[in-house]
Amino acid sequence: MADLSLGKDKIKFLMLEGLHANAFKVLADAGYTNVENISTALEEDELIEKIKDAHFIGIRSRTQLTRNVLEKAEKLVAIGCFCIGTNQVDLDAARELGIPVFNAPYSNTRSVAELVIAEIIMLMRGIPEKNAVVHRGGWGKSAKDSYEVRGKTLGIVGYGSIGSQLSVLAENMGMKVIYHDAVTKLPMGNARQVANLDELLANADVVTLHVPDLPETRNMIGKNELAKMKAKSHLINAARGKCVVIDDLAEALKSGHIIGAALDVFPKEPKSADEEFESPLRAFDNVILTPHIGGSTQEAQANIGLEVAEKFVRYSDVGDTLSAVNFPNVTVPFKDGTHRLLHIHKNVAGVLSQINKSFAEANINILAQSLMTEGNVGYLVMDVDDDDSDKALERLKAVPETIKVRVLF
Repeated sequence: MADLSLGKDKIKFLMLEGLHANAFKVLADAGYTNVENISTALEEDELIEKIKDAHFIGIRSRTQLTRNVLEKAEKLVAIGCFCIGTNQVDLDAARELGIPVFNAPYSNTRSVAELVIAEIIMLMRGIPEKNAVVHRGGWGKSAKDSYEVRGKTLGIVGYGSIGSQLSVLAENMGMKVIYHDAVTKLPMGNARQVANLDELLANADVVTLHVPDLPETRNMIGKNELAKMKAKSHLINAARGKCVVIDDLAEALKSGHIIGAALDVFPKEPKSADEEFESPLRAFDNVILTPHIGGSTQEAQANIGLEVAEKFVRYSDVGDTLSAVNFPNVTVPFKDGTHRLLHIHKNVAGVLSQINKSFAEANINILAQSLMTEGNVGYLVMDVDDDDSDKALERLKAVPETIKVRVLF
């Protein structure tokens, strides 16, 4: 049951999908040298074989950490998603197995916002189609359906870190901004929150999606929603691939009701550059299709590498789970002359009192203690006197609800 602390040279990091060099520098500077770096995602069988000896795994969006994979990763203590999204990980399974998941929710917001700004301008000017015609030897010099963005209305669906930053950039170009969010959000600048999605669709010249992958956001833009959009408007999806019903969008483009679109994410994406991308949207010259590169700038990847690797180090060094997406968030200041124990357990009543009673019976002095729960899991960080650590470990291991127990230092 116990996963005891190891020397830093024994703690293995499996890093997939070509992560930025900053991540490896952070680990090396912290003394972690047992790092395997693979530039691609792995299929399930190979992933299971590779992950079985790993204590930490770093991934981007292609690697699928399913319950089946995680249940075979017996040594795994943490997962790092070097991106915004975490839908490629079974978060519930990870939590139940005592594995926190970290991500970088803000590091690439500027990159995504800039891509969307570029796409707004390109779509409003009809550049994708004009570009395609010239490549084929034509010369479609015309102002038909070509507009300045100044004075036009941008409708932002999802006013989080990306949506709100995009709002500011769009206003700086003279656009009017309206937005819809599931909760009331304070507007940036002169942006205005509208009452519902229908109102946004009816009034926006460009609709752009910036929502998480949730049951209520899947297929949120389909035939009915596209019909409610303004005639000759544009749709951008840089959020999640399942937000838009692709066949319905293709029909709206074919009819001319929607005259341009840009998509960076898709319901089914190739697992590697060798696999052909298939979509009915390939048939349209007035659609910008990009290979999920909203956050793929050198600046964003450098920031993401730093952010997630630093979270790995803090968890491995001191047990800090602050900002974990699926796990109790606990942080306890470091204190000299103590031993720190991490206890991950089933979230049932009486575990803490059971531990404290057991420690009192063994005359174990608790110097610091912090407990938080998340769903069906509790996470307890405890500092005890040096002389008491062996006794404390045995007492924690004996708790029936224990999932994992580790001694950090």
